[in-house]
Amino acid sequence: MDNISEKRQAFINALFPAGVPRLWCPLLTHYRKDGTIDFDRMSAHFNHIARWVKGFLIPGSTGDGWELDDQETLKVAEFAIGQAQKHEISLLLGALKTDIETMKQTISSMLMLIGQQDMTGKKDVARLLRAKRICGFTICPAKGKALTQVEIEAGLAEILDLGMPMALYQLPQVTENEVAPETFGRLMKKYPNLVFFKDSGGRDGIATSDFDKENIFFVRGAEGDYARWLKDAGGPYEGFLLSTANCFPQELRALIENLERGEQKKALEISERLTIAIGEVFALVQPLPCGNPFTNANKSIDHFFAFGPLAYAKEGPMLHAKVSIPGNIISATGAILTRCNLMPEKGYME
Repeated sequence: MDNISEKRQAFINALFPAGVPRLWCPLLTHYRKDGTIDFDRMSAHFNHIARWVKGFLIPGSTGDGWELDDQETLKVAEFAIGQAQKHEISLLLGALKTDIETMKQTISSMLMLIGQQDMTGKKDVARLLRAKRICGFTICPAKGKALTQVEIEAGLAEILDLGMPMALYQLPQVTENEVAPETFGRLMKKYPNLVFFKDSGGRDGIATSDFDKENIFFVRGAEGDYARWLKDAGGPYEGFLLSTANCFPQELRALIENLERGEQKKALEISERLTIAIGEVFALVQPLPCGNPFTNANKSIDHFFAFGPLAYAKEGPMLHAKVSIPGNIISATGAILTRCNLMPEKGYME
């Protein structure tokens, strides 16, 4: 093991003394009718899923990380830091912005929330992050279809040079580009603070590359066909960071535990049932003109986990655009959950 790998392992051991959680959730951001953030609802949701999920990305794409303005982003981050302390979970803070300078500014503002006034005192930053159960910041390549790999690498290096633990998020649906395996390999060899990688693109090019991943923790964010992607089943990933952990944390936790025990048949049954339900709900929300499919599908499903089988009678959940999900989509979502034997008996808000 080379020096970079050893330093990375030391980072991980310090950030995750009990081990890195295998199931992560990008928590939904809930809103009141007037468009303000509903932290009471978010707290209830957090309380519900934290029984099974021990790692969170907030704000992530599913939590409207790309839509939140700067003030909303910091409010959600402050909420997340408080919840991390309360529930003793691991927290990745999302600096999901479309350009490198704004990502750096967001990280700086988030550090101020925990009492760090700048990004120069690296030892103090590491201590403060550990004390707040923050295990790093999540970044993406800058947005731009025309960006070359040289430009993508230079931008990411500028943030990694800050020296703080970072999670790299592959999300071509938003960034319009992907970090190539060769680019990732160079960054990995240079930066021990690159400790975590998430891929929601669906092509899985970096995870399936044959180079040594050198202790970086790999999680898959693409939905569906879950059972075959984890290392326990011969796949390339250590864990999941899934939008649907907002709604199916118990089932996803059971799937992972079944694979750990070698009970692949049980894991496949859960995987197939979730894949059918999620695929159908994702198709339902495609026509919506605002929000993203990850958010809209999970808000439709979570509506029933919050309010139970009769949730179709309530107004649909609010999106960041200050519109609610239409009743026909909510009703159809409820029918899918019932048919797939995923409808809860009672909601966590009841």
